[in-house]
Amino acid sequence: MPGETRAKGEPMKLIILDRDGVINLDAAQPIRSPDEWVPIPGSLEAIARLNQAGYRVVVATNQSGIARGMLDIMMLNAIHQKMHEFAQAVGAEIDAVFFCPHAADDHCDCRKPQPGMLQAIAQRFEISLKGMPHVGDSLRDLQAAFVAGCTPCLVSTGKGQMTQAKGGLPPGTKIFVDLADVVDHLLSLPSAPPAR
Repeated sequence: MPGETRAKGEPMKLIILDRDGVINLDAAQPIRSPDEWVPIPGSLEAIARLNQAGYRVVVATNQSGIARGMLDIMMLNAIHQKMHEFAQAVGAEIDAVFFCPHAADDHCDCRKPQPGMLQAIAQRFEISLKGMPHVGDSLRDLQAAFVAGCTPCLVSTGKGQMTQAKGGLPPGTKIFVDLADVVDHLLSLPSAPPAR
């Protein structure tokens, strides 16, 4: 159950991460097999540091390759199994992976920049997203974060540099080199987790 490891009354610390370009190397086309999933150096170790500091780590990723017939759910599960295994090998734990399988023209409410996937995370973990860090490398990640009440965090890995150069970032967006830099920042803050 969400929150089982918390002391009574202690707010949950949770962080939401985009996948491609934040945890693993991005690609021009959707990643279609476990062989194509390659972690960004230091990203999984950064997740382990978050775990050690009491953070729950959740991934929220658009996977339109499913709607476009480029991979199926079984292959996506195999990719995520590899991600979990590589994470566990360095002492990291990813609590959950949420994904949107739809294409942009499906007009769903779960594909970022829509906030539906993030709202589903809030419901699953019974937590408010207000001020919760959401780390991404694309404008749609930041827009979804902003609309959902999260703190948008842009990393320069993946599409991040291009996203920053284009501008139009949501108010309050924080900019970092990579996920490890985000974690350095979070762990330097006073111990005041986001409100529930």
